[in-house]
Amino acid sequence: MRLLPAAGHRRMPWKNGGGVTTEIEVFPPGAGLDDFSWRISMARVEADGPFSLFPGVDRTLMLLDGEGLHLTVEGQSLLHLARPHQTAAFPADVAASARLDAGPITDLNVMTRRDVCRADVSLLRVAGEYRLDTVDALTVVFADGDGLRADTGGRPVVLERRDAAVLDPGATAVLGAAEPCAAVVIVIRTTNPR
Repeated sequence: MRLLPAAGHRRMPWKNGGGVTTEIEVFPPGAGLDDFSWRISMARVEADGPFSLFPGVDRTLMLLDGEGLHLTVEGQSLLHLARPHQTAAFPADVAASARLDAGPITDLNVMTRRDVCRADVSLLRVAGEYRLDTVDALTVVFADGDGLRADTGGRPVVLERRDAAVLDPGATAVLGAAEPCAAVVIVIRTTNPR
């Protein structure tokens, strides 16, 4: 297990220059916005506007905080994300835009190059202990709350809000929390290795 503390996440401009993204993890390591296989990031969205275009990429977006947003993809209303942890999946290589409901939001973006891999994004509300088997896929656990414990049989770690942990394929992790904690589980499966 590899810990990715929130303090170490890299901030950089959006591809379209319209804001700032916080990169949590990218593969391969050091890849840029045009050559990643997969990328996990957060964005603070402060105004209505277009999403950056990423040819050959699929995007899953999860609302983390704020009053919500309406998504429009290829001129069609796709979805209204009104509360935290609602998700929408759409191609990142078509025109898409967001209209904020009532002020800024923060979202989590999981982007995968569709000819290389795919991602499944789900929410766990951890209270007590939960066993997470990664089977044959790389798994990233993103804490959207404080005090999330993760133990893969080695040295347990505590994830605070916006920390993440990368679990190797085949690992089993026991997640735990004294108080209920939201954990976003991102499972990345290779479909065609580069």
